[in-house]
Amino acid sequence: MKPASEIISRPILTEKASGLAEANKYVFEILPGCDRAQVKTAIEAAFKVSVLKVNILIRKGKMRRSRLSGGSVYQETRSRRAIVTLKKGDVISLA
Repeated sequence: MKPASEIISRPILTEKASGLAEANKYVFEILPGCDRAQVKTAIEAAFKVSVLKVNILIRKGKMRRSRLSGGSVYQETRSRRAIVTLKKGDVISLA
């Protein structure tokens, strides 16, 4: 099994994610190909909290137009995110 530092890429610190933190839910960008069980064990090992639920979503990459190569269109890479629900009373400090 991969270590937690390889499964969890980074925490997502947006306005919407901080609103979810009030409901004891935290958002992380994760490695492609990981399942819910691997994410759960990685979060529990890295932050010493107990995870109740893991939801995984895939964000499609935005279409971009390059100014340098004649206006060709390319798509940014997609990202995989996990919304992790913690047990009441557990907190992750992301600051």
